[in-house]
Amino acid sequence: MLIRAPAILCSVLPNGEHGAIIRVLTADHGLAAAYVAGARGRELRPVLIPGNLIEVEVRSRTASQLPSARVELVASRGPWLSEPLPSAGIGWACALTAATLPEGHPYPVLYESLVALLDAICHAPSARGWARVLAGYEVLLLREVGYGTAPAPPPDEQWPDLLARLERQGKAIANRLLADRTRDVMGARAILLGRLRRIGFDA
Repeated sequence: MLIRAPAILCSVLPNGEHGAIIRVLTADHGLAAAYVAGARGRELRPVLIPGNLIEVEVRSRTASQLPSARVELVASRGPWLSEPLPSAGIGWACALTAATLPEGHPYPVLYESLVALLDAICHAPSARGWARVLAGYEVLLLREVGYGTAPAPPPDEQWPDLLARLERQGKAIANRLLADRTRDVMGARAILLGRLRRIGFDA
């Protein structure tokens, strides 16, 4: 297997003394897992941040072997990770994607939508702007993997109604997509929803 493509880095799990296993989402190849040597070194630490846009090369010699990867930074989300709301939004979107999509199945619409969501989180004037994009991404993901027919949130939906929608969608995600690992992944969503509730009606 050989993949060379732009990708969204969705998760990074330390492995061994110096490496990490990453999960990346590409438009044409879907979600892929690979080992990155030297992941905890000075050069790669700022590259291997969930939410970053990267160029990735994934190689595997045998079907039973975990592929290896080389990565190059295209766009960093690092500057926004010091802000509580953007960091929670990026963390949840990436964790959800990494935990729920099957590997090797292309979802080009989800790829483009996740890029748009991450851009919105980083550049919208407030969380009130990107929370609706996040709700739409969740609806799309549920639909793409066969667990939903709900419409996207309307553009004029009031803030309390949008929060209520996110609460409902969270239950669907936990029950349908993450039934065997709810605590691990939904914790990131609980942090996000808690912070969204605190911004108030005038955010």
